[in-house]
Amino acid sequence: MGFPKLFVVLAFSLSLWVANPARADEAAELHAAVAIERARAPAPHYPRDSFESSRTLQSVRLSPDGRHVAYLLQQGEQRSLWLLPTAGGAARQLLARTEAEELLWSRDGRWLFARAQRSLQSLSIEGGRGVRFALDNSRSVIRVDVSQPAAVIVRERVRTPTGERWPVVRRDAQGRRTLLRDDDRFVHDVALDAHGRLVALLRFENDHDALHRVDADGGLNELARWHIIRDQAVLLGATPQGDLYLDGDTGGNFRRVLRVDRDGVLHTVHADPRGEADLDQVVLDPATLLPAVVSYRSTVAATYGLDAAQAPVAAIGRHFPGRDIGIGIGVGPDAYWLVSERASTLRDARWHLYDPRTGGIRRILEQDAKAAPPLPETALARKLPFAYRASDGMQVRGFLLLPPGADPARVPLVAFVHGGPINHFRAGDYDGIVQLLVNRGYAVFESNFRGSTGHGRDYALAPNGDYGNGRVQQDIVEGTRWLLAQGIGDPQRVGIAGHSFGGYSALLGVTFQPELFKVGVAGAPPADFGWSMRWLHESGNQGASPDRSLAAAMRLLGIDVDDPESYAHLRAQSPLANADSLRRPLLLLAGGEDRTVPIRAVIHYAAVLRGLGKDVSLYVEDDGGHSPNEPLPREAYVYLMEAMLHRHLGGAPPDAPSPRLRDYLRPSLRLVGQDVEFLPKR
Repeated sequence: MGFPKLFVVLAFSLSLWVANPARADEAAELHAAVAIERARAPAPHYPRDSFESSRTLQSVRLSPDGRHVAYLLQQGEQRSLWLLPTAGGAARQLLARTEAEELLWSRDGRWLFARAQRSLQSLSIEGGRGVRFALDNSRSVIRVDVSQPAAVIVRERVRTPTGERWPVVRRDAQGRRTLLRDDDRFVHDVALDAHGRLVALLRFENDHDALHRVDADGGLNELARWHIIRDQAVLLGATPQGDLYLDGDTGGNFRRVLRVDRDGVLHTVHADPRGEADLDQVVLDPATLLPAVVSYRSTVAATYGLDAAQAPVAAIGRHFPGRDIGIGIGVGPDAYWLVSERASTLRDARWHLYDPRTGGIRRILEQDAKAAPPLPETALARKLPFAYRASDGMQVRGFLLLPPGADPARVPLVAFVHGGPINHFRAGDYDGIVQLLVNRGYAVFESNFRGSTGHGRDYALAPNGDYGNGRVQQDIVEGTRWLLAQGIGDPQRVGIAGHSFGGYSALLGVTFQPELFKVGVAGAPPADFGWSMRWLHESGNQGASPDRSLAAAMRLLGIDVDDPESYAHLRAQSPLANADSLRRPLLLLAGGEDRTVPIRAVIHYAAVLRGLGKDVSLYVEDDGGHSPNEPLPREAYVYLMEAMLHRHLGGAPPDAPSPRLRDYLRPSLRLVGQDVEFLPKR
């Protein structure tokens, strides 16, 4: 069976090379991977809710001494805080109920800081009493203070008659407050020496970020400055010798680990060996506070150890081939390391302990994870990375997911577009909605179009503001056509879907490329991108953000909503201004309390379409935000997408909604399009 298929793939690849040798490699590797997927056993049909990540285990964190793993356990509506000894034994509960979303360890490993949306609570793992204080627009956590046994660094916001001031303070586990600096600019991050003195800071200065050394008397010496978006930097820490470590892309195209020495000279400590990805994560050694583990996540997920961590990280990687691994380092004679294991075919992360003395690895928290039985990986789609050439010659990247065992030329194809647009699909990420669509018989194309992150600054800034029916949308359209030309997807059954910016792209697709896209599903879509960006800056939940000017960031992306020409260009190319051109059925999904894309804009667009006699359906989660968070609204969102795509592309029909889901959907469906029956009769 395998030999004839492989022969066909090689013959097809040879014909591509003869016709266009520059593109042969870009297609041949994908076709080889597609042949493997076609040879797999078909997957059975699974219930809709089985594709949703369980979220049972959250914020799993290793203590700096490697002796405990703390984690949040979600069981129904109740969330609790637990502590597991790494040497063995049962976990014990520290809090029966908590609203915490993130756990932070103190440097001495004796205290936990549990951060909720509006508060921070300190807890002693030995039973001592801690404190709780509020987090809000006037107070937020910057980082754990690694110069102290148990403290965090907090940024405060003080309004004055002439403006604002930004005190940076230390709050220890008992609540004691120590002022470290009172600044008139927003301070992103700080570095402290071993004695707890602030020695460096990174702050926002109107239209750029600046890195400063801090003298003993509080004076600042600027070392470098970065334009917002065009250059990025995160302050990692300082050495006793005065060197500063950064995660940034200054002086190059890709984000990497940087060191600024005492003379202000910039050095690259580590960059992606493949030369294609931005740095995604840095883990510091708890003893030296120097970078020890680095991860890059774009077309592949790769993790490397630095210096003493190089050999053990390589050994861990060999134990989990093809996986996206994350590593937490413990320090001490009996310290374990924490390893997370992720993959596009792994619904929920798996957690392991690594013993650096023996090289042994054992799984932990498995019983807690079994609260929601996982889907077998053999039934899920693998992400196949590939690259294609846009019409202007630029190489664009993406992923393809195929139903196992299916003929790729006979299945419907869905272009699934990510939000942002400052975002990207990652090789090791599990995408529940996409896996559901593949299980229902669709091939799914995930485009990391130009403007996506993860592939360097030049790639992210390449659109140069062409976010209408222009270069960015062309990347998505041309990628879809390129797949069809490779015999992947039925050309008569192609759809487009996405959320936020992805929803905007879906609107563009069914408006301007109706000959390609036969149906669109758009979640929280800005129908007029320029207007929505202006609203977001003036009234939305990001407009008043003090850490960087949204307007300045958009200008660097080539989107200047204060420039009449730029604004007019986006408006002229908007789906709203071209509503009369819509020729395909469209499903809109929105949240009534969305502070990123206002519900009134979505309703207005739907009303315009209905007034023009267009085939549009509208679902509104009355009290929902930008994305559905609760289980029932999430299921409603996915069910409607399934039903819409089934009706117009012919994938498998969705499972009938439960009475509870049907009752929820009935008032939420504000408009129902032509020849569509979302709610089957009882």
